[in-house]
Amino acid sequence: MKRSWWLVALLVAALVSGGREFGLLAPPAAPQRADSAGETLRSAFERRLSDLQVRAHGEVVRVLPDDDDGSRHQRFILRTSTGQTVLVAHNIDLAPRVRGLAVGDSVAFYGEYEWNPRGGVVHWTHHDPAGRHADGWLEHDGRRYE
Repeated sequence: MKRSWWLVALLVAALVSGGREFGLLAPPAAPQRADSAGETLRSAFERRLSDLQVRAHGEVVRVLPDDDDGSRHQRFILRTSTGQTVLVAHNIDLAPRVRGLAVGDSVAFYGEYEWNPRGGVVHWTHHDPAGRHADGWLEHDGRRYE
């Protein structure tokens, strides 16, 4: 009986302290710096991860035609600081189109990364009207699109 009380006391202390001092919980993630954002994407690509919220930026290397099959998406390819390319699929039924987008432009984004063999796709770069998914955004030429 005494052992179980020690275990309960230890668990309560761990929860009260956030669990970090006892090694039960990982420390909170450090804020993502811009130069580490490209590394996060590269790691996600190498590990074939999906459903990952990412914040990064890149240079537009190609502007593609809109995808009009189902929900309409503005599409373009960005190259990140690590050289990885990602396709951005921005839902223009839920958020404004990024105006004046051209090759060579810089675009920052927050959205959901999905792995594919070509570098990955970033989507959910808009608000979620149902409130069930993290709101994303794109930033281009001093304007935020969400």
